Amino acid sequence: MNKTWIITQREFTSRVRKKTFLLTTILLPLLFAGFYAAIIWFSVKGGDAVKVLVSDQSNVFEGSLKSDGDISFHFLNQLSEKELKDSVKAGSYEGYMFVPQNFNSAADSIRIRTAKSLGVITRDKVEKRINTQLKEHKMLTYVSKAQLDSVQRDANLDINRLENESKQDKSGMAYLVGMISGFLIYIVLFIYGTMVMRGVMEEKVNRIAEVIVSSVKPTQLMMGKILGIGAVGLVQFLIWIVLGTVVNLVITAVMAGDSSQLAAAGQQVPQSGVAGFFSALGKLDLPLIIGSFLFYFLGGYFLYSSLFAAVGSAVNEDPQDAQSLLLPVMLPIIVAIVIAMKAVNAPTSGLAVFGSLFPLTSPVVMMARVAHGIPDGVQVWELVASMVFLILGFLGTTWLAGKIYRTGILLYGKKTTWKEMWKWAFRKN
Repeated sequence: MNKTWIITQREFTSRVRKKTFLLTTILLPLLFAGFYAAIIWFSVKGGDAVKVLVSDQSNVFEGSLKSDGDISFHFLNQLSEKELKDSVKAGSYEGYMFVPQNFNSAADSIRIRTAKSLGVITRDKVEKRINTQLKEHKMLTYVSKAQLDSVQRDANLDINRLENESKQDKSGMAYLVGMISGFLIYIVLFIYGTMVMRGVMEEKVNRIAEVIVSSVKPTQLMMGKILGIGAVGLVQFLIWIVLGTVVNLVITAVMAGDSSQLAAAGQQVPQSGVAGFFSALGKLDLPLIIGSFLFYFLGGYFLYSSLFAAVGSAVNEDPQDAQSLLLPVMLPIIVAIVIAMKAVNAPTSGLAVFGSLFPLTSPVVMMARVAHGIPDGVQVWELVASMVFLILGFLGTTWLAGKIYRTGILLYGKKTTWKEMWKWAFRKN
C-alpha cells in the first residue's frame, strides 16, 4: 500500500505543478464567470431600442402599441408617409409604420420601412405585437374590453405532488440542475478516463513500465495512477465549487446594493431574472446535490478509469487500436446520458430507476434524479442501493482491470482484442 501511495503522490504532484492545471482550474471558471457576467450585463443594459415612428390614419391602434427595451413605437398620426420617410432619413427614427385611411385588414397592408435590416428576432417581435393588437381591435367590435380581458386572462394553475401541497414547485430548476450535473459527470468520465488511459499508454510505449514493475506490482501501479489523477480531478472540482460560491455571493451582493439604491431613491426595483434564478436554486436540497455529485463523481471515475487503464495497458504504439477497444467502455456512458435526458423529466419512471441503480449508468442518471430531491425524485432506499451497487461495481471492474493490466502492460508487438483481454482476466495465476 505504501508503494501505491508513492505512485499516487507522484501522479498528483506531477500534474498539479503543470501550468495547464493552473490555467484550466483558475482561468476556466473565470472565463465562465466573465461570460455569465456579460450575459447579465447585456440582459440588463441591452442595446439601443429600435424607435419606430407610427402614423395611424385609421386609428386602428388607438395611439398605443406595446413597447419594450428592444422596440419603441411613437405615434404622430397627422404625418403623411412622405413626412415619415423624411424623419427616418434624418436619423431621428430607425423606421416608420404607416396605416392608411379606411384600413381593411383583409385587403390593405400596413407598410413598415426601416433604415437598416431588422434581425430575425426583432422582426418577429414587431409582427407579433402588431398582429396581437389587430386581433384585439377586431374582437372589441364584438365584446367589451372587460370581457376580452377576462377571456384572455390565464388561469392560476397550482401543479404539485399530492404529498407536497404546501411546498412550492421546483421542477424547472431541478430539471436544469439535474441535466447540468449529469452532463458534467458525463464529461468528467471521458476526460479523466482518457487521461488515465494515455498515461498508461505513454509508460508502456516508452518502456517506463518495465522498469517500474520490477519493484512495484502492476496492480499497485494501476491503482496509484488512478488515485493520483482522481485526486487532481477532485481538487479541481472543489476549487470550482469555491470559486462558484464566491462569484454567486459577489453577484448577489452587487444586485442587492443596486436594489437598495433604487429603493432609497424612490424608484421601482425591477424584477431581475438573475435574482429569480438564485431564489429558485435555493429551494433545492443543495447539500444533497453537492454530496451526491462528489460521491458519484468519485465512484464513476474509479469505475471507468480502471477500465480505461485496462484498455491503455493492452494498446501498443498504434492509437487506432485504442479507438477500437474503447467502444465497449464508452457505450454505457453514452447510454447513461440518453437515459438522464429522460430521467430529468420523469425521475420516477422505470427506465430512470433502472439507470440510476445499474453501476455503469448510475453516476450520470442518479444526478438527474437527485436534483428533484427526496422523495420527489428518488427514494432513500434507491439512493442507498445505487451507492452500494456503484461501490461493488468499482470493486468488480478494478479486479477485472487489474488482471488485464498485469498481462497487457508487458505485452508488445501484438494487436490485442477484447476476446484475448477477457481470457487474461480469468486466467489463473
